[in-house]
Amino acid sequence: MNAPNLSVVVPLYNEEENVELLYRRIRDALDDSALDYEILLVDDGSRDDTLKIASSLVQEDPRLRVVEFRGNFGQTPAMAAGIDLARGRIIATMDGDLQNDPRDIPAMLGEMDDGTQLVVGWRKNRQDKLISRKLPSWIANWLIGKITGVPIKDNGCSLKLYRADVIKRVPLYAEMHRFIPAMASITGARVKEVAVTHHARQFGESKYGLSRIYKVLLDLLSVKTIVGFAQRPLLWFGILSAPFLLVSVVAIVAAIMPVFASSGTVNLPYAGVGVLFGSLAMFLVMSGAVAELVYVTGTLDLSSYAKLLATESDSCIEVEKVGG
Repeated sequence: MNAPNLSVVVPLYNEEENVELLYRRIRDALDDSALDYEILLVDDGSRDDTLKIASSLVQEDPRLRVVEFRGNFGQTPAMAAGIDLARGRIIATMDGDLQNDPRDIPAMLGEMDDGTQLVVGWRKNRQDKLISRKLPSWIANWLIGKITGVPIKDNGCSLKLYRADVIKRVPLYAEMHRFIPAMASITGARVKEVAVTHHARQFGESKYGLSRIYKVLLDLLSVKTIVGFAQRPLLWFGILSAPFLLVSVVAIVAAIMPVFASSGTVNLPYAGVGVLFGSLAMFLVMSGAVAELVYVTGTLDLSSYAKLLATESDSCIEVEKVGG
């Protein structure tokens, strides 16, 4: 079977009332656009008939694939599994609760014609409760933008399109799907944000709540560390080496102080500690230098690094606002 141009990945958890209607809406939206596509429904250990209904739909459409999780592992692992199994050149992700509109996908796909790697949906007129959903989302998006430096208005919108060669390199775990634009910035990805349609939930219960805020904050800290380390490893290794260097200096000073006192001999235990911690500090700095070289050039070849410095070619992320 030839690989399709587009793969649509949808994580599902207890969406028995939505799954069939969701499939038909995706199919109708993409059939109207004459796209070559596949649909991957990933059941994240649903306790209702979501998996049964999804599996029955496979019989009528060979473009539909169903992935089963034996337990409930969360939205991001389910999304990651679908992305890993997707065969399309472009991968679209969306929620399974009918709040995202698949009719937005063809237009978003058109925004990638200029070489854009990620197109992020922005729920401009979001149909959710103010206190429990919108307000925490606004705060989270502001924090994510400030901390990561990636100015996305709606990181939590699951309707996103990615080039497969980019998204398959981004590590996804915990609640990391909302940080994909920030994680992709490591590779210098170009991102567009497009206003999309958002519907109120009709069936089933929301899986989101205020309890997720704590997890998001922890994941945000992890992403900041990962992105910051990946882009400036020498700085991070340098910071890590500072305490060792401080101990080394103090120990060496303590070791040579007797030389200027009446005893006139070096304190060998202190000197040994100083040399040991100084060596550890030097090792960390050298490790950071190697990591910096590999990050910038993708190789340990110093000539490649010299050429890169000569041209002052820096990786950057560009975010373009579309439709609003």
